[in-house]
Amino acid sequence: MAYDETLVWRVREALAGQDSVEEKKMFGGITFMVRGHMTVGVSKEALMVRVGPDQNDEALAQPYARPMEFTGRSMNGFVFVDPPGLESDEDLAAWVQRGLTFTSTLASK
Repeated sequence: MAYDETLVWRVREALAGQDSVEEKKMFGGITFMVRGHMTVGVSKEALMVRVGPDQNDEALAQPYARPMEFTGRSMNGFVFVDPPGLESDEDLAAWVQRGLTFTSTLASK
């Protein structure tokens, strides 16, 4: 399945300077693992962000965010952000930071 290579590159730039970043193919795209935890990813044209269960509703209230559904099921604590919500580098950085904020609460793997 194809994914937006430009968005992947932009995510790499947004994560520059982070320790322990790995890329893995998952969910039909590329997922960025930080300290061993899935943090953000790119699937088709959308950004996947792991926001955590406590921030799920607040994240979904943001423009262009929608529930992350995979195999027909919504995954609590994960959202997709569609391209209009990622047009500026600042918008993308804010979403990446949401993922980093949540995964920073988890013990390193």
